[in-house]
Amino acid sequence: MPDEALLNDPTTIAVALIVGIGMIFLLAAQRRLAGLFRFIPPITWAYFLPMICTTAGILPGSSPVYTWITHNLLPACLILLIMTTDIPSIMRLGPKALAMMLAGSFGVVIGGPVIILLFHRWLPDEAWKGIGALGASWIGGSVNMMAVAEGIGTPAGLLAPLIVVDTVVGYSWFGLLIYLSNFQNAIDRRFSFDRSVIDDLNTRLDEIHTKRSRPIAIPDLAFMLAASFGIGRLCLWSGGFLPELGNIVGSFTWTIILVTAVGMLLSFTPLRRLEDAGASRLGYIGIYIILASIGARADLSAVLKTPVFFAAGAVWILIHAAILATAAWLLRAPVFFFATGSMANIGGTSTGPITASVYQSALAPVGLLMAVLGMLIGTYAGLLCAQLCALVAGS
Repeated sequence: MPDEALLNDPTTIAVALIVGIGMIFLLAAQRRLAGLFRFIPPITWAYFLPMICTTAGILPGSSPVYTWITHNLLPACLILLIMTTDIPSIMRLGPKALAMMLAGSFGVVIGGPVIILLFHRWLPDEAWKGIGALGASWIGGSVNMMAVAEGIGTPAGLLAPLIVVDTVVGYSWFGLLIYLSNFQNAIDRRFSFDRSVIDDLNTRLDEIHTKRSRPIAIPDLAFMLAASFGIGRLCLWSGGFLPELGNIVGSFTWTIILVTAVGMLLSFTPLRRLEDAGASRLGYIGIYIILASIGARADLSAVLKTPVFFAAGAVWILIHAAILATAAWLLRAPVFFFATGSMANIGGTSTGPITASVYQSALAPVGLLMAVLGMLIGTYAGLLCAQLCALVAGS
């Protein structure tokens, strides 16, 4: 039953979340508030404002609408986001770019169980479920975090401090990498890193054909909604028939795995052209609504109860950076790949391209494509990280 709150009707709660998301973007578009939203992006507001409303007693901590939104909207959004991905372009980035991206992902996956091992005395029960979800976020992004969190049943109260860690630790690391860009040439020369691959990437980018966006038409929108919700529902139904594997892979986890696989297959079909009409933007609107519904389930006071997550997050970033630095040394990869590979994982599509453009102004698409790769593998890698964390935790 929903908690006693000012708003309890499921339809009213859903409308309140949607209106809240709309107001966030309306305010973010105002020039006077540009500085505020630059430091605290809309995705952070989308999570924390509903959480504040729940803490203040405006929204309930539990409601059937929260589950409905996640189980029906998330698969549909994943279909839209993944099937419009230009996977062939990712494969043309070259071995060093892909290797550095995957090295960063490996650092996140391995760092999770190490964190459990080092901090298990101070972490709350079932912390491995939260660490696995954060690992998915630090490889793919919020979409993957929510997919893994729902798949393994991460408690909503445990997500609250992890969202803070994701934002504070992640953006602190982003700032450090931006500062490091001032010394990239000196570092590359000092360690004799091969910078010729940067020129090769610029050549390869000329082969990537950028498509013009077109105004969305009613047939486009109708087909997007039909395909995303239809395929998503089919995967949700199919997931219920597949066997559960321990405490990691349940019916909804199978749903996410199926959605990711089907989306990747569809990305090689003409359906990928729906991106010209803004399919991924439609998908991200749904993601913001899902994130708001997750925020509404959490209590702000939970953030203050687990400061150990901040220390754990900082150590985790150091493990990730150490593995990336080792890969860069072995591959003789320039600092550009170290920084871009790191933020394509930790920051995803929002900061990956920014980092790439700061280091090499013409190579922002590289950061974007590497981040998209992270989004594609983030759910699987997050589930693997969760499994390893569960083994270390003895769960």
